[in-house]
Amino acid sequence: MDHLYIEKDGFTISTDPDRLDLDAICAFLARAYWAQNRPRSVTERAVRHSLCFGLYDGARQIGFTRVVTDYATFAWLCDVFIEETYRGRGLGRWLVETTLSHPDLQGLKRWLLATRDAHELYRQFGFAEFGAPGRWMERLNG
Repeated sequence: MDHLYIEKDGFTISTDPDRLDLDAICAFLARAYWAQNRPRSVTERAVRHSLCFGLYDGARQIGFTRVVTDYATFAWLCDVFIEETYRGRGLGRWLVETTLSHPDLQGLKRWLLATRDAHELYRQFGFAEFGAPGRWMERLNG
């Protein structure tokens, strides 16, 4: 798989795993409500086994999305963030749009995500609350 590189207004989005700044990713996720207690080793393993998109201002990583997928039927969009000082510039929208439009993720039957506070962002891309929540189940460990 070729790595994606897209530039806009001095920023870059890339899927090159060698460019990811795990220190920056782990530092942000340590502050994020959904990943505060996640050990670094778990984040590192998750990144290794996912399709990841880094958003960069020069060499500095300022945003991230991670997709867990089988590349055929299903994708889970997770660990989405934009550093606080870069918010309000449309970068989150651009990052999500770029992630969803990746060529290897087209034609999937289902995309999932979980959010506590960004519903309006994701609605712009067709996400909605479960239409049939009674069909979905989860198993939580720990």
